[in-house]
Amino acid sequence: MKYRYTVKATFQSSDVAQEWVQWLQYGHCADVLKCGAAKVELVAIDNEEKSFEVRYVFASRDAFLSYDDKHASRLRQEGLALFPAERGINYFRTTGTVIYQA
Repeated sequence: MKYRYTVKATFQSSDVAQEWVQWLQYGHCADVLKCGAAKVELVAIDNEEKSFEVRYVFASRDAFLSYDDKHASRLRQEGLALFPAERGINYFRTTGTVIYQA
């Protein structure tokens, strides 16, 4: 079954939000795909100004766990070095098994 890892980020500054989106689009998402994700979606959240979700889909929970074990720490550290909470960013992460898809 497919497995989803979602990161929601909310920003105080529009400029920082756009910098983060550019970083995702022109590097980070490709890195996560190279490290095991099957698909990535970047979603601007309606009715929540300066809020986004990055939805990474993995082929299985085991594929996600392999990514998490081998690559996630390094990639998170890179992101947090560029976009720490001190820049007015709140992060929230969730994971779960996709139980239905049409």
